[in-house]
Amino acid sequence: MASVSGLPAGTGTDGKRCAVAEGANASAMELASAMEVTRAKGRIACIIRLRSGRSRIVPSFVTHLESALDGTLLPARTLQTLHAGRPLWVRYDLPAVARAVDRDALVGRAPTLWRYRELLPVEEEREIISLGEGMSPLLPAPRLAAQLGLGAGRSKFGGPRLLVKDEGQLPTGSFKSRGQAVAISMAKALGVRAVAIPTAGNAGGAMAAYAARAGLEAFVFMPRDTPLVNQYEAALCGAKVLLVDGLITDCAKLVREGCERYGWFDMSTLKEPYRVEGKKTMGLELAEQLGWRLPDVIVYPTGGGTGLVGMWKAFEELLALGWLERRDLPRMVAVQSEGCAPIVRAFERGERFAPLFENAATIASGLRVPAAVGDFMILDAVRASGGRAIAVPDSGIRQWMQLAASLEGITLGPEAACCIGAVEALAREGWLHGDDEVVIFDCGAAQKSPEAMATAIPVHDPSAPLLAQLR
Repeated sequence: MASVSGLPAGTGTDGKRCAVAEGANASAMELASAMEVTRAKGRIACIIRLRSGRSRIVPSFVTHLESALDGTLLPARTLQTLHAGRPLWVRYDLPAVARAVDRDALVGRAPTLWRYRELLPVEEEREIISLGEGMSPLLPAPRLAAQLGLGAGRSKFGGPRLLVKDEGQLPTGSFKSRGQAVAISMAKALGVRAVAIPTAGNAGGAMAAYAARAGLEAFVFMPRDTPLVNQYEAALCGAKVLLVDGLITDCAKLVREGCERYGWFDMSTLKEPYRVEGKKTMGLELAEQLGWRLPDVIVYPTGGGTGLVGMWKAFEELLALGWLERRDLPRMVAVQSEGCAPIVRAFERGERFAPLFENAATIASGLRVPAAVGDFMILDAVRASGGRAIAVPDSGIRQWMQLAASLEGITLGPEAACCIGAVEALAREGWLHGDDEVVIFDCGAAQKSPEAMATAIPVHDPSAPLLAQLR
């Protein structure tokens, strides 16, 4: 028998066994037995054996993993990837969380994603791999709102109509810091020594940075035309980086080969269960920043979709905990480029799974994901929310980046710039209501994509009038 923690089976202080059957799958009866672990002060706990031979109670609210596709239950605290080729959810004993902590207890905690530790899978403080993932700011954008057709009025909550959550201020310059902080923490805790990832943008650099922090070996595979900053960042952090003639799907094939031949652990989007737990903190944080309520609409740039499905999971958990002032959940808008829009195409066709998008091409490298393993999770969340999936033309990306930066000083990455185009289109067609509060997620700083920022800048001519040269 193997314990829920992935360590030798132990016995709780109440005499109940803390164990599940070995192997990738466990029956519902076995998992139910495993979840009858010691409850100390409302927390699930297992006795584990430390290297010194001493034992101690380690609090954890994780009960099990669950297939997002068919609900199959799987044991936690053991390495897992996919079930039937599809992602897994991490499940928590939410009633126990509610008994152990309330939202007011967060006030005195450090302003990092780890303030939500009861809703994260890491069991011990010493297992946390961190680069200081602070809370990202939620910035009002009134001039941009007026320019996009939202008007100059206030939302139904009395605040600005448009807000931008700026994830570009996280340690590696993008929201990928959240997912990799939790995923690498769990990988190391579960004994992984080498990690690998296919990436079209920021995920590779983030994984390389957190792997370096954890002392793990890292392998990163990127399309050859991935932005240079992403390439250099991963290499600078000590990863073995290989450029590939092809798309992220071609890189993924090489990762699978390496995992099978060399024992690497695959950190691909949604191919392990813990990146989404890090990403869901965007939703937890947003609710807290808004006084424990949620906006009317969230507009999210969608490639692999971990952030969108993670936030939707966060909102469901907050509802179950009773932490939200209002039970109304936001309408989720998944935004893609017309050059790579598999989710939009599936949404428009009424399909739950998105076929491969052929010949994908966009300067928003983070959106260049022609096939997403979590496609149905994205589409389920969008439809459950009453939201939309919308594609915008690549030709507008640089203009939208400049619009946000020049009006508000917010340097959106090309992916979030697509959200500017989406808001403008949705306002024009009347889908956005006159008093809606809209939040755009800027998932990565513009500085991470210098190719998308490229513009002609004049050189000083001593013989010409100064002001004339600055027009």
